[in-house]
Amino acid sequence: MLVLTGTETPMPTPTMTVAPESVTPGFVGFAAIVIVLVAVVLLIWDMNRRIRKVRYREEVRAELDAEEAARSADEATETDADLPITREGDDPRRT
Repeated sequence: MLVLTGTETPMPTPTMTVAPESVTPGFVGFAAIVIVLVAVVLLIWDMNRRIRKVRYREEVRAELDAEEAARSADEATETDADLPITREGDDPRRT
């Protein structure tokens, strides 16, 4: 209804009821933030170390698998090379 008459609603001016010094975090707040920051940095450092360790283990496992595959391929080639040379169609393993 006041909008239709064109009068403005009065706005009260805010006043401070609490002293500004008593609402600041102070040293306790600063110390808490520093402790949280140190904990986060240590957790990130530990996580990176663990991820790096897992990555290295996977690389070593892949290298060992490749060496084992190469060794079995060499053994298979050596056993075929040890067989006597015969005519085509003869299987030297049958004797």
